[in-house]
Amino acid sequence: MKKAALIGIVFLFVVVGALYYSTMSLAQHRVEVCMEFNSMTSCRTVSGSKKEDTLRAAITNACATIASGVTDSIACSQTEPKTVNWLK
Repeated sequence: MKKAALIGIVFLFVVVGALYYSTMSLAQHRVEVCMEFNSMTSCRTVSGSKKEDTLRAAITNACATIASGVTDSIACSQTEPKTVNWLK
């Protein structure tokens, strides 16, 4: 095997390892949220570094699948979640 190819393979493993490590270290909180809006229910699981931001992102993601338009999306995101389950 040529020296350049070996260096390239080692570099690739270092980059992939660094990405994996940085991604996993950011996920300090994990939550599953179920939202009910207009007689529809949607559940989403989100990971994040801050508890409040993680909860808000899960609510927004769940509402995105059951609300149509800006007005419904805002109304859905302002309703109380049906369930909140902290996984981590």
